[in-house]
Amino acid sequence: MNDVVADMLACRSIAVVGATNRPEKFGYKIFRDLRAKGYEVIPVHPALAEIDGVACYKTVEDIPTPPEVVCCVVPPAVTEKVVRSCAARGVRFVWMQPGAESPEAIAYCRSQGLACVHGQCIMVLSHPRAMDGSRDG
Repeated sequence: MNDVVADMLACRSIAVVGATNRPEKFGYKIFRDLRAKGYEVIPVHPALAEIDGVACYKTVEDIPTPPEVVCCVVPPAVTEKVVRSCAARGVRFVWMQPGAESPEAIAYCRSQGLACVHGQCIMVLSHPRAMDGSRDG
């Protein structure tokens, strides 16, 4: 596993931009999965006040204490705005779920010194078997 992924998964606070209260959506599945794994998960959605009893913030800027990691589960055009907020807030790590990434967002992260993972699902790589290098046969 690469060092950036390991460093991100060692963090404790993860904001999920695109979290939702709709169980069929990946924003909800990721929110629930990371909480079940013991992370402090901060949902970010412009139209929701809470998800499963957890306070939801409209933007990354609205989170009182910046999270260590921001995971984007939104369209690429939204991710491009979110990474700018991350840089402004001092967030060190950005995880772009498959489909959330764009060349512009990735380039911006690099230009700002933000560690960025893209093209990989955080639910798969945060699974305990992924951490120990185990693979199904």
